[in-house]
Amino acid sequence: MPLDKKVPTPGSLSDTPHPLPTPGSSSSTAHPLPTPGSLSEDERSETETKRGTLASNRDEVTKRGTLAGQSAASPRFVSPSARSTTPEKPSARSTTPEKPSARSTSPVDKDDDLSRLEAGLDRLQTAEIGSGSRTRERLRAILPPVGLLVMLLAAWQLYVIIAHPRPDVAPSPLQVLGALGDAWQAGRLQEAVLTSLERGGLGFVIAIAVGTPLGLLLAEWKLLRRAAGPLISGLQVLPSVAWVPAAIIWFGLSDATVYFVILMGAIPSIVNGLLAGVDQVPPQLRRVGTVLGAGRWQSATAIVLPAALPGYLAGLKQGWAFSWRSLMAAEIIASGGSIGFGLGSMLDQSRQLADLPGVLATIILILAIGILIELVLFAPLERAVLRRRGLLLGGA
Repeated sequence: MPLDKKVPTPGSLSDTPHPLPTPGSSSSTAHPLPTPGSLSEDERSETETKRGTLASNRDEVTKRGTLAGQSAASPRFVSPSARSTTPEKPSARSTTPEKPSARSTSPVDKDDDLSRLEAGLDRLQTAEIGSGSRTRERLRAILPPVGLLVMLLAAWQLYVIIAHPRPDVAPSPLQVLGALGDAWQAGRLQEAVLTSLERGGLGFVIAIAVGTPLGLLLAEWKLLRRAAGPLISGLQVLPSVAWVPAAIIWFGLSDATVYFVILMGAIPSIVNGLLAGVDQVPPQLRRVGTVLGAGRWQSATAIVLPAALPGYLAGLKQGWAFSWRSLMAAEIIASGGSIGFGLGSMLDQSRQLADLPGVLATIILILAIGILIELVLFAPLERAVLRRRGLLLGGA
């Protein structure tokens, strides 16, 4: 039985209620769809909006399917759009905190890691050099001066052969070597070398014992340094041979005269070298010592002196040079009395005998001893200090 239906007219869709089908009516009865001309303006705009939303959703679904296919085909590449539109599911690792390993919490392992790190940094500053490389480095250091010495001796001998000078004016190298052999056979050479080395070594040790505390005192007491600094520099410039006459008057012809001249030549150089090294110490080291509770003397001996070691070592080298020169001057002038027989006395004795080969042989011997002490004692110390501070490569 047909139901009474009212067809809505334009403008009456929102006002006229549509009767619902009764329970006894057939469910297959189709409801007529409204035509576009029967909708109001608001309904048409709402319909268009819904259609646009459905279309955009359909495009989005299509786009997601396309991206899913691309990601399945090439799993290593993920486009930025897929990354932004598809939120990643947090993994179990990101949500579950890791349990710290035993190595990260063990102090022993941390110390091992720090030790390995320090060793790696040290290897950046030092070079691994084998025995062959060390031998080559030594040869590079020895061969140039030895080669130059051989060339000078060859030129000297060639001049004697070509010019034929008087032997008492220009003796040949062979004559000088013969004079050294005669002094060795007579025992004078051994006695002179041992006496001079004993005096020079003992005087230098005394100069270190006096100059080091004096340098630290001047470095810590600024007023005293301003007062005594120019005097120390003046004593270093003064030739040490100028002290020989006064020392002879004060101490006579004795070993005290020689030691006094050595001290007056070496102490100013050691003091000035130590002061130069202290001036290069960073002020932060002193402040750290003060914060840690170091006193004035403890800071000077345990912080400042080790930090000033390169400059102090340079002062020691210069002090040895001045002490060796002062010793030779004192032995040449103050001969006789209770003063023993040294290289200076041997040189003056050869001069009195007009023995030019003996004079040249003694001069060469004095020069060789000074160079040998420099190469054997001071050069290794200087390399060791610079290497410990990372200023010198391992094979230099």
